[in-house]
Amino acid sequence: MSIDEKLRHRLQFLVRVVERESRHLSTTDTRLFTPGFDLETIKSLEQNAELAERVEAFVARFGRLQDTLGDKLLPAILAALGEKSGAFIDNLDRAERLGWIESVDEWMTMRKLRNQMVHDYVEDPVVLSNALQSGHVFVGVLVKTARRMTSEIERREW
Repeated sequence: MSIDEKLRHRLQFLVRVVERESRHLSTTDTRLFTPGFDLETIKSLEQNAELAERVEAFVARFGRLQDTLGDKLLPAILAALGEKSGAFIDNLDRAERLGWIESVDEWMTMRKLRNQMVHDYVEDPVVLSNALQSGHVFVGVLVKTARRMTSEIERREW
């Protein structure tokens, strides 16, 4: 399937962005969760600026990769396939049927999790700790999704 040059350039740009964001999120994930990360660590954020910066970087990179994949790359791939981009949930449903994401429900859970990490952490360290631990688990899902979507673009030679 042939696509116009403007869309091809957009896809190639988004592939580079997604690959960079995936690397950065993976690096931050490793730095934050090694050697260990627990509720006591979270409670020390106020006294540990370096740790606080790592948490902020993790939350930002987690959300950024998720947004780039779901709000930018997915609609662009659907456009390249000749499909109209619909509501976010409809695009996710199509991505699930095409095998690019494991589950719409899982994706929506990650989206809620991102919102929780961004908005609730100042008030409740338990919520932040749980959200960050869940986010850590989902990093692999996001990176795998990025690989699937970029591989589809490469396979089609877009």
